[in-house]
Amino acid sequence: MAQTQGRRKRGRVVAEINVVPYIDVMLVLLIIFMITTPLLEQGVKVDLPQAQTGQGEQVEQDKQTPIQVTVDKDGLYYFDFETYRSEKGKPEDAERLIALTRVALEKAPDAPVVVRGDKAVPYQAVIDAMALLQQAGAKKVGLITQAAD
Repeated sequence: MAQTQGRRKRGRVVAEINVVPYIDVMLVLLIIFMITTPLLEQGVKVDLPQAQTGQGEQVEQDKQTPIQVTVDKDGLYYFDFETYRSEKGKPEDAERLIALTRVALEKAPDAPVVVRGDKAVPYQAVIDAMALLQQAGAKKVGLITQAAD
């Protein structure tokens, strides 16, 4: 009888799962996801100008006059394009700025649209100007900066 009990123990099927290979696979997947996730994050798409400058070399400017909106330190808007320029000291309101930009874009649809913002102006004022220009139909709006000395 002792032999039959021993045989029964040996003949049993082991119902345990070996998890070591699964742990290896999970660690490999974890490493893959940790590496690829930062690569998938995307920032804001910006069209940066390309220029090659050297000593004595000047950057070639666009042949077309840009539609230019200036935001002064008080957050007031001034419009400048070919035939119309805001009078010094007389800013444009938001509705007039949109109307002037629409007229300018009808006259020159490929003209670059740029914003000049005073460095003391709150960031929100420059963003508001860009939003107004987009409401007027500008597809791309650029920012003008001064070159560092």
